[in-house]
Amino acid sequence: MKPAFNVRQQSDVYVGSVDEILPGVLPEGRTVVVTDATIDRLYHPLLAPYDCVLIGTGESVKTLQTVERVLRRFIELGVDRKTFVLGIGGGIVTDVAGFAASIYMRGLRFGFVSTTLLGQVDASVGGKNGVNLDGYKNMAGTFTQPDFVVCDPALLRTLPDREFRAGLAEVVKSAIIADAELFARLEQSDFATLRRDTDLLADALSAAVRVKADIVERDERESGERRKLNLGHTLAHAIEKCSSRMNHGEAVAVGTALVADAAVKLGTLAESDRDRIRALLAGLGFDLEPPVPVARLMKEVGKDKKSEDGRIRIVLPAGIGDCEVRPMTVPEFAALF
Repeated sequence: MKPAFNVRQQSDVYVGSVDEILPGVLPEGRTVVVTDATIDRLYHPLLAPYDCVLIGTGESVKTLQTVERVLRRFIELGVDRKTFVLGIGGGIVTDVAGFAASIYMRGLRFGFVSTTLLGQVDASVGGKNGVNLDGYKNMAGTFTQPDFVVCDPALLRTLPDREFRAGLAEVVKSAIIADAELFARLEQSDFATLRRDTDLLADALSAAVRVKADIVERDERESGERRKLNLGHTLAHAIEKCSSRMNHGEAVAVGTALVADAAVKLGTLAESDRDRIRALLAGLGFDLEPPVPVARLMKEVGKDKKSEDGRIRIVLPAGIGDCEVRPMTVPEFAALF
């Protein structure tokens, strides 16, 4: 099967049946799988041919300690430089698997089967692999492209509604950044339709991946345009640090709504477009009220890993399908709220 996208002539992204795609993309030789207990329970036949390294579930396991345990398990299994590492799971699994593979014996080849919507449209694509440190998001990691990413919409049927909705926040984000047509299609749909219509979901998924793949093609290491992919994320990461009430997608939805309000105050975004953004997110079922006061979030914003020379790079919507990156001090950003 031909890949739907190719990132930097290094990483093929496939959208379709994992049963049909995976046998044709795995290299010859030994493969070791990194996954979690949930995937082992739901898709054990997919894992059965391989030695597996199991990690825990939830954001709390996305740590250097987990990576160390994976590396030690690699040693126990006799993983060598010719072994291929396959991460099967959501964004936490692919982040840990990609990071471990990229540093074990100074780097092994690896690929992903992404099993969550959040992972398929964001975490598994683009070559970022990292873990959290003391609650701060993705403070340790690498830029290393997977050989391939397989995104099978059928795997999303087993996702709980809350996790499926979390992935939609990243789809909306991609639409705001660079795809007004996708945004309009989402406005004409609803959560229930996206949940049950696999073809519609595959189209939306593919459009969101295209936005990310195109941007990463031009800026792999986030020195310029790739920063646009952080729309809503500076505040989202602060929300995740300050409160355990929201998952990543829910926090991104809140961060996106808040930064849209800020963009209106700065004059980069029309009120009508801000209202469309908020209406779409609310219509998909997101609570757009931050779980803690914004003043509390600002105390964490300055510690974001994207802070440079005392300034943070804030991504501001400039219309539906367009955005800009503006450097600000934390006090300047806080004054908008």
